[in-house]
Amino acid sequence: MKEGYIPCGSANIHYQIHGEENKDVLILLHGNSGNLHYFDEQIEYFKKDRLVLAIDSRGHGESSFGQGSLSLTVMADDLYNIVRSFGFTNFDLLGFSDGGSIAMYFALKHNDMIRNLILVGANITPWGVKLHFQGPTFISYQLAKVASLLNPAMANLNKEYLGLMVNEPYIAPEDLSKITARTLVIAGSRDLIRESHTKKIAKNLPNSTLKIIKGADHFMSKKMPDVFNKVLEDFIK
Repeated sequence: MKEGYIPCGSANIHYQIHGEENKDVLILLHGNSGNLHYFDEQIEYFKKDRLVLAIDSRGHGESSFGQGSLSLTVMADDLYNIVRSFGFTNFDLLGFSDGGSIAMYFALKHNDMIRNLILVGANITPWGVKLHFQGPTFISYQLAKVASLLNPAMANLNKEYLGLMVNEPYIAPEDLSKITARTLVIAGSRDLIRESHTKKIAKNLPNSTLKIIKGADHFMSKKMPDVFNKVLEDFIK
């Protein structure tokens, strides 16, 4: 395993690389407030046959916050700087939740670098998330904004994480037609993302396959790794 940090603008982005050189590359992007260890089961499974790059997004895990507010589009630019530094040009890119939004923002600019795109529980607007989850998130964000004024050291990071879910992403469905990479859109039947929203994403991607895992929730890759890894392996093979 190789581990380190790559400067990306004002932040240092933490990464791990598992597996052998000269293998097909699989890049993993975690979700909101998570870190690269969310994918421990996938790393262990796929490192036998692939070079697996897992990243702590800006302001998450061991990556520094940098200047300004957290932004999914900035994180997509961080990803571009990272893959350029390693010289990766033809890779499989998997994004979970917010990581899926980052992956779509990246693909809108750099579609030609992606061999296979995998979007897991991703959304293109904040209201693609079911109301019973997004409603309290919006309220928590407003409270966190007030708390961050009273006690910035304690509340600011929580405000930033919540802000990512409330203020982003905003990707027009018609813009997805620019992403021509072969794409797997996957979600659970009990996902936090509305099934109609997941289907809209798949419908507007010109080269997509839709997979709804019965009985799975938003965190299926963590809770059901055997099922998830098999679906992923069958697709990227």
